[in-house]
Amino acid sequence: MRSTDLPAAVLARKAVVYVRQSNSMQVVNNQESQRRQYELVEVARDRGFRDIEVIDDDLGRTASGAADRPGFDRLVAMMYENKVGAVLCLDATRLARNGRDWEQLLEVCGFVGARIIDLKQAYDPTLPNDRLLLGLQGTFAAFELSQLHHRMSEAAQAKARRGELRLAVPPGFIWDREEGLDFDPNELLQSTIREVFARFRKLGSARQVLLSMKKDEFHFPGPSARRKGASFEWHPIRYYNVMSVLKNPFYAGAYAYGKTGPRTSQVDGRLRKSYGHPKPLEHWNVLIREHHAGYIQWEEFERNQEQLAANNFGQTGRPKSGRGGRALLAGLLSCAQCGRRLHVSYGGRTSAPTYACRSATKEGRARCVSFGSVGVEAAVTGAVLRAVSPLAIEAALEAERQTMEEHREGRRLMELELEQARYEASLAERRYAACDPDNRLIAARLEKIWEEAERRVADFEARLAQPPASCAEAVDFTALADDLEAAWSAPGTTMRARQRLLRSAIEDIIAGIDEAAREITLVIHWHGGRHSHLRITKQESGAHTRTSDDALKVIASMTGPWSDAEIAATLNRMGIRTGQGNTWTARRIVTTRSRFRIGAERSETANEGWLTMSQAAEKLGVTNHAIRRLIDGGIVAAEQAVPQAPWRIRASDMEDPRVIEACRAQRTGRPCRNRDEKQHSMFSEG
Repeated sequence: MRSTDLPAAVLARKAVVYVRQSNSMQVVNNQESQRRQYELVEVARDRGFRDIEVIDDDLGRTASGAADRPGFDRLVAMMYENKVGAVLCLDATRLARNGRDWEQLLEVCGFVGARIIDLKQAYDPTLPNDRLLLGLQGTFAAFELSQLHHRMSEAAQAKARRGELRLAVPPGFIWDREEGLDFDPNELLQSTIREVFARFRKLGSARQVLLSMKKDEFHFPGPSARRKGASFEWHPIRYYNVMSVLKNPFYAGAYAYGKTGPRTSQVDGRLRKSYGHPKPLEHWNVLIREHHAGYIQWEEFERNQEQLAANNFGQTGRPKSGRGGRALLAGLLSCAQCGRRLHVSYGGRTSAPTYACRSATKEGRARCVSFGSVGVEAAVTGAVLRAVSPLAIEAALEAERQTMEEHREGRRLMELELEQARYEASLAERRYAACDPDNRLIAARLEKIWEEAERRVADFEARLAQPPASCAEAVDFTALADDLEAAWSAPGTTMRARQRLLRSAIEDIIAGIDEAAREITLVIHWHGGRHSHLRITKQESGAHTRTSDDALKVIASMTGPWSDAEIAATLNRMGIRTGQGNTWTARRIVTTRSRFRIGAERSETANEGWLTMSQAAEKLGVTNHAIRRLIDGGIVAAEQAVPQAPWRIRASDMEDPRVIEACRAQRTGRPCRNRDEKQHSMFSEG
């Protein structure tokens, strides 16, 4: 039964006009729908309502249930408070396009006795017939939405399978009306994208590409915020720009559709669907290779994805990528007993790393494998250098060719950037000239933009005026090829470069311990399927840090009469280092004496009756050099624990008349330094 006359109890409450449009495009372009929904206010007045409220918080929000609708939630809350007598809407699709929200609204309306009114009639959800009609309308609304989505999706899928669906393409491509997908005619944009791929081939890391391009002040196109008629403007390159170029299959000439998909999650007790989540390549809806001309080949794109995946630190079952550090073989060594990767331990800032298997330690057993890095890394390095030495000359010539090509390409890019900067400076000048001088705020801003553009032009001109790097520093690649070991150990060769070279030749290394022979066994798995076996003598624990015999002799001979600080100074003067290659300090002398049980340091009375050279010179009023001449002449008897150790002189010898006379004779031959009272000093006493 349809209700035509509304009861007074319903009219006494508030009438709510609910206004909604599904997306922002409808809000901007479909003004007629908005107008018709707002006209429902007059319908409410005609029905006899005096208190009318418009809820339009959900303009631009879908009613499919995949997005929050604050306006709808406020409407339901007002109905629970029994403040609403009727809800006015254009049709059922404005209120809800999913069964859950629609049934909730009908349930609340029936509970509080509210009406649902459209342009044709008023419905009472408490009446079975009206409830049936409203339920059918909600079902049809949800069905209609699913049908629309299905038809649109199928049409887009069919067009995408032919490669004709015009998706938003990344920078570097444009949709041509006749040719289809083609390169962007902007030569600077093309060169910048090619430079990203070229540097990734050389560096193997997206972050290193970013750092090198930021160092060279590269820019990358981004959406334009202020220019009319321009699709982008240039900004300093960012990490996102590098990754978007490396990961986008469009640059490899492939047409891809459906790379991302939705995810459904529960938020505050309601299901929410979010979009834009990346999917694995094998789950993409459409992938058409060789669809258009690309900046790289598809094979290189796949290698780039593998390299980016390998760069992720700590992936289970995959070797660690070469990122630098002190451990040359980090991530390449595997345990011969359990097959797990060996971990790297660092004992200190200057100590050599240690490789060890930790799997057994976690289970309470002894370590499977543990050894120092010095001998193992040297053996593996020698094997790699021997393997690549036959191709060293060809590699050197290729490196020289690539270096020259990089220099030429870098200069060409700089010239293109200068051309772009000059255009932007000219454009900024024209805008400033066209501005009304009386509009000081706008004129000042345009003047600042012009000055920045001119400054950028001056920077590029100054950089181009400098001589090319190839002329300033000519690298002799042939000489490097003749001595690979020198090139490997050169100060300019970074650990990152060494690690990458090893990983380009070696796939994996299986490490074990031969306890009977006290040797480390290595099985090198080369790329291509070949294997090599190496055996390295395993040093005894602590052997690589043992103090040399010469240092122990000096410490033993000087302990007692000399302090630890004086012993340390003597060892450093003699050029003797600790087992780890450090200089000596008093604390290290104490540690060494304790470890090797050498007598304690001298007591307070240990040097009574003895003088150092400085003490003897001070007592006689001469220089240390004069005392040394007396020692060399045999006039003064002195002792040394070891060569280059401090001299020891008996204090009683300083009373010998021969020594005193010799010192007096040395003093008479020196220039007079007696101060005359009448002589004025050249320097101020203050």
